[in-house]
Amino acid sequence: MSTLEFRNVVKDYRVRGGRGEKGRLRAVNDVSFTLEAGKTVALVGESGSGKSTIAKMLLQLERPTSGSIVLDGAVAPRHGEALRRYRSDVQMVFQDPFASLNPFHSIGHHLARPLLLHGKATRSTVDEKVRELLGRVQLGPAADVAARRPHELSGGQRQRVAIARALAPEPRILIADEPVSMLDVSIRLGVLNLLAELQRQEDLGVLYITHDLATARHFSDEILVMYKGQVVERGTPDDVILNPQHPYTQQLAEAAPDPEKRIAERRAARA
Repeated sequence: MSTLEFRNVVKDYRVRGGRGEKGRLRAVNDVSFTLEAGKTVALVGESGSGKSTIAKMLLQLERPTSGSIVLDGAVAPRHGEALRRYRSDVQMVFQDPFASLNPFHSIGHHLARPLLLHGKATRSTVDEKVRELLGRVQLGPAADVAARRPHELSGGQRQRVAIARALAPEPRILIADEPVSMLDVSIRLGVLNLLAELQRQEDLGVLYITHDLATARHFSDEILVMYKGQVVERGTPDDVILNPQHPYTQQLAEAAPDPEKRIAERRAARA
């Protein structure tokens, strides 16, 4: 059972003022959480709250100023083959499914590359593995999809390809950074349901990064609310949304759409 721990992590960036003075911007301030296999932790907050910085540090694209990131009891490596193995275990689904795919390469190429790079397929088996990945994200006919390029697919299909690519190295942890924010409202639910189904089937630990408290409530086991680099509230989805304690969480909860409440209000208006 895999466990990813974020322990008292701080991230500072050097900044230069208008007169050339040097200073520091604290993007993440003493944040801790644990992500276990088969569980989803939602990281909720507005732009600039530090969510994506946390994702970059989890992927070892950025280094913490202090604190540590620990996977199954071992501190995340920073170099060499150990780092490649770590990145095989911790994968990411990016926000923009078009920008994250190279328009000059086929879908098959996008999936074959991580399979070969991480030793999950050979030249003789890679085409079959590509078709299997497309089947897992419910895209077909697999051979037809594999031959296409990203611009020939819809936004939802492209995001499913991005999910398939993240699954190629057989990760234990999946970071989903605003995975549906750039998709049409009508297809967001299908992508979120796919992530939830894959989590159950493959016992993945999922970090769901979002500004949407409503979807976090339905697709997570724990919610962490971030504000100005700090976790200001955490708990079960119902506790955080139905009984928010921090003023910022209260504002998010009030702004979150509540279909059940709207239906009740319409019924009351017609009565």
